[in-house]
Amino acid sequence: MEINSFYLSRVLGRKVFTADRKIVGKIKDLGIRSNLKTPRVEVIKIKTQEGIIYIKWNSISISKEDGQYVIICDGIKKSDSKDIMFLSHHILDKQIIDVNGRKVVRVNDIRLANLLTGIFIIAVDIGTEGVLRRIGIAKPLMKMGLKVSSKLILWNDVETIFNSNENIMLSKTYNKLSILHPSDLADIIEDFDGNTGMMIFSSLDNSKAADVLEQMEEDAQINLIRNLSTDKIADILEEMPADEVADILDGLSEHKAEELLNNMEKEASDEVRELMEYEDNQVGSLMSTEYMALKSNLSVEDVISIFRKLKPEEDEMYSIYVVDNTNKLIGTVSLRDIVISKSGDKLESIMNKDFSYIVDKDDIHELIKLVSKYNLLAIPVVNEKMDLLGNVIINDIIYELLKTKKRIG
Repeated sequence: MEINSFYLSRVLGRKVFTADRKIVGKIKDLGIRSNLKTPRVEVIKIKTQEGIIYIKWNSISISKEDGQYVIICDGIKKSDSKDIMFLSHHILDKQIIDVNGRKVVRVNDIRLANLLTGIFIIAVDIGTEGVLRRIGIAKPLMKMGLKVSSKLILWNDVETIFNSNENIMLSKTYNKLSILHPSDLADIIEDFDGNTGMMIFSSLDNSKAADVLEQMEEDAQINLIRNLSTDKIADILEEMPADEVADILDGLSEHKAEELLNNMEKEASDEVRELMEYEDNQVGSLMSTEYMALKSNLSVEDVISIFRKLKPEEDEMYSIYVVDNTNKLIGTVSLRDIVISKSGDKLESIMNKDFSYIVDKDDIHELIKLVSKYNLLAIPVVNEKMDLLGNVIINDIIYELLKTKKRIG
């Protein structure tokens, strides 16, 4: 009886026979080509008395007789093992990324479909049943009435990792990883061992890597920075807000921080250097230099055109600052004010002239009091001459509070 699907554990170690039932050898592994999108088994690895041979998938047929798997080899069509991902060697017992579940899991078995067009991977088993099946006690336990958890993840929901040292496979396109939220990716990278995590991180483009680095724990950030090339890290840091970069560099040795700053573009490194000059308890140490500052003589229509062109991030829109020709802060305006105003209205006529602000050298505790008192999502930071230097958003304040609580605890 031909079988429609089977688990890898059921055929590993099974004898392979010729049509007249002479033993060819035993199945050691099944292999798919790592450079193909379709996970079809291309190669069967067989151990014979003369040694290991690799044959093409269509050399064999798999069926069941009296409840036992029977594997017949209809002539040996030899194959090579180049670019082959072997299921037992490379995937079984290895860590993989469950893209939908956004977590790292371990493969306990592999489910395959046996079709006319070939043998295809359809799912991986990460449940307890997979483990018990491999040691031969899954069926006896179920016959005794014991419930055994089974959990399959469709192969399309798996991102595999390839590392020649670790024998883990990774898709060369990384398409699935790239759609995950940076915080999910950060968690996944931290769940892997250092080498594999670094490899995943290195595969990301600089913009995505910057978003992920922001979300990682400090020790994980430092580990990546110490192990990746200076040029690569410098390129990634250039994609990040200057205040985030300053926080990261504060955790490095002075020599390493200076090395990275020297490899960054001058404009970006100058911004970071200025922020790093502030004491830890000063508002300037939390300040972001990414904000929207517009001249007071601009019309609402002008402002909307600027927004469409620049496509600012959401947290840059918490509050929009109005400055004069010398960059002195003279007012604030909300997105709501802009939306409900007439296209020809000037910012100077709709801006709020009675606004809260804080000086860059003020203590962070004063900042927290001010934000709490007026329920602010963001607050502009100025120097003593009212020159606009940056702003602090509520996210950074919450993060500072959490850090303070951790230090106290």
